[in-house]
Amino acid sequence: MTDSTPTPTPTHVRTAPKAIHAEQDGPVLHVRLNPWGQDDTLDTAVIDDLIGLLDDLHERPDVRILTLSSLGADFCLGADRGEYQEALAADPTGVGLRRIADRAHRLCQALENTHAVTIARLHGRVIGAGLALASFCDLRAGADTSRFRMPEVGIGLPPAWGGAMGRLVSEVGTSRIRELMLTCDVFDAETAHRIGLLHRSVPLDQLDKVIDSWTGPLVRRSPEALVLTKRMLAGYARADRTADVSLLDSHLLAATLNQHTRA
Repeated sequence: MTDSTPTPTPTHVRTAPKAIHAEQDGPVLHVRLNPWGQDDTLDTAVIDDLIGLLDDLHERPDVRILTLSSLGADFCLGADRGEYQEALAADPTGVGLRRIADRAHRLCQALENTHAVTIARLHGRVIGAGLALASFCDLRAGADTSRFRMPEVGIGLPPAWGGAMGRLVSEVGTSRIRELMLTCDVFDAETAHRIGLLHRSVPLDQLDKVIDSWTGPLVRRSPEALVLTKRMLAGYARADRTADVSLLDSHLLAATLNQHTRA
């Protein structure tokens, strides 16, 4: 006798076959978020596709540069908080939510450690987890109309996505990141450039030219020298994070959301 009870349909269902679009042009791999015009958020489908792509790069030394951009109106509006709430409702212990958050940590580590030089091409709004994701790229260029924000504290959450706090502090500095995380203020591309979050800030119609100005010389460099230099830089950056507690981020997030739900 078979169980005729229907299987519940999850609320978050993607109709798209892939949550990202990847296209290779010689040694350059262009990866674009939101290829189907859906929400500009980082849900598990996007995260899993990015992890899978980065894992595959271990067997693809021909890919020397990876650009990360979005086909949506914004680069990224942050993590999918609705997905978090659903995971917590399905499993109040928080195990499911911790698994989602741990994926984000795995993604950011994979992005930081890949042999390819990574370049973030930013436009529109770059919020929360989207800003965290971009911070793990080696080079970052943004349209001068871009707007940035770290809203987590303002919505009652710790800034615990992908271990980004340590990365941001290493890239920008403790004082600046403290202000932006505590105030949750929106800041513009000029500010992002001034504090070092952006390496270049240009009009939107010149953004691709900036990316090309980086990729052109990079593909002419010695692959071995690039990989070694990237890994040396990553090593020095991680040395500044000797007290890195990013592996606890998923527990912090689950505990905080669980507390909010009970309240």
